[in-house]
Amino acid sequence: MENTKNRGFILRSLDGIERTGNKLPHPVTLFAIFSVLILVLSAIFSTLGVSVEDPMNPGETLTVRNLLNSEGILYLFQSMVTNFTGFAPLGTVLVTMLGIGLAERSGLISAALRGLVTSVPKQLLTAALVFGGVMSSMAADAGYVVLTPLGAVLFAGMGRHPLAGLAAAFAGVSGGFSANLLLTSLDPLLGGITQDAAAILNPEYAESINYAMNYYFMIASVFMITIVGTLVTEKIVEPRLGAYKGTVTEEVNTLSSLEKKGLWGALASIIVVSIGIALLVVPSWGPLRAGAEEIVNAPFFQVLVPVILILFIVPGFVYGVITKAIRNDKDVANQLSETMETMGSYIVLAFVAAQFVAYFTTSNLGLVLAVNGAEFLDSTGFTGYPLILAFLLITGFINLFIGSASAKWAIMAPVFVPIMMELGYSPELTQVVYRIADSSTNIISPLMPYFAIVIAFAQKYDKKVGIGTLIATMLPYSIAFFVVWTIMLFVWMAFGIDLGPGSGIYMPE
Repeated sequence: MENTKNRGFILRSLDGIERTGNKLPHPVTLFAIFSVLILVLSAIFSTLGVSVEDPMNPGETLTVRNLLNSEGILYLFQSMVTNFTGFAPLGTVLVTMLGIGLAERSGLISAALRGLVTSVPKQLLTAALVFGGVMSSMAADAGYVVLTPLGAVLFAGMGRHPLAGLAAAFAGVSGGFSANLLLTSLDPLLGGITQDAAAILNPEYAESINYAMNYYFMIASVFMITIVGTLVTEKIVEPRLGAYKGTVTEEVNTLSSLEKKGLWGALASIIVVSIGIALLVVPSWGPLRAGAEEIVNAPFFQVLVPVILILFIVPGFVYGVITKAIRNDKDVANQLSETMETMGSYIVLAFVAAQFVAYFTTSNLGLVLAVNGAEFLDSTGFTGYPLILAFLLITGFINLFIGSASAKWAIMAPVFVPIMMELGYSPELTQVVYRIADSSTNIISPLMPYFAIVIAFAQKYDKKVGIGTLIATMLPYSIAFFVVWTIMLFVWMAFGIDLGPGSGIYMPE
């Protein structure tokens, strides 16, 4: 275990983070406070006559709009409902979660994850756990509640330290949360917020942004996280933990013949659905191609939410029918309803966040901040890779105190996306920088929602495990992911590779 001095420092630091984080208001309250702050600042800066040159219309001046005068107050009442219903991430997330929810509640995702990690050779178990954890971001809950304890049991069954298996799975699930070979609910969730933020400076460009904007980079990230997570587990974490001297009574819950049959049926349905979607996109006559010369310019990338819905709901339904988890239409309706019940807190958050974003945009404070902020950074020479690194560090630090990825991005995107656009960097790049920093520090944030659950799993094998023990175990993963992911991004930028379909690194000239 770690030496007493270092462990004491880690514990004291984490205690401070936990105390500070616990004192922060709920994200809903934070957005309410920020919304009121925007109203007050709009009145102050409007009275002072603060203005900037309109970046979209050179030669014209934009002034801050007062949202607390008679006209502004009328706007507040008239726009409240439309701000909410027009909030881009709201509908996209709810629709996406319908498909993912059915796949999760029918048992498909859990069975797929268990099947993956229990069917590989012993030599590849660590890699399979990390890889399975990364892929579990299709349904975040499944990775934490299925893979994390399963990793511990599998390692123990092979005579390896169970906490090393738990750490490997946790590293993949949480540290690799942003990476996946498929598009997940996180893509439209963050993408919608990015679109709204980009519209502050350039509404026309914002309309061209698609939810797969980071897809290429995140596919490559899956393999990077798997390799790095495996090396950290086997070269650092497991040797440090040493031999496990306790006893393990749990047994691996292997797949039943019915579950295997359900998985094969689900796979067949995915193939059929994928072929059907391909026929709508690949041929020039395809409705989702709409005659576009190149597929990246086709409407397909603007309608990814329904595609994600279909790709999850069909195999989820097929698996449920085969395994008898779905016996009739009422079961489907109930499982979909249960999914929406879990989205209640997100809907409340979206309502308040929508007001904040709308006020920030309508008051023109976003434009003023973007133009002045970009000019300041440019005048100091603080641009390029140092700027990207600073943004990574700021995001990682904030993530230690605010666990919700959507809440953080809804706060940060309206500020950082326009500034980065003014400096020539695309919103797609700004979002990928955010995703790297957010994921890398998830596993060392005691305020991450599932942190306490992971500790509870770990305490089955070591009663003394606490925040300090878990953070000391996960810190090597966090540092390795952050460093290697940052290097990977810089190399990606140096070669000018698109981050996703039609999503470049720099703003078009």
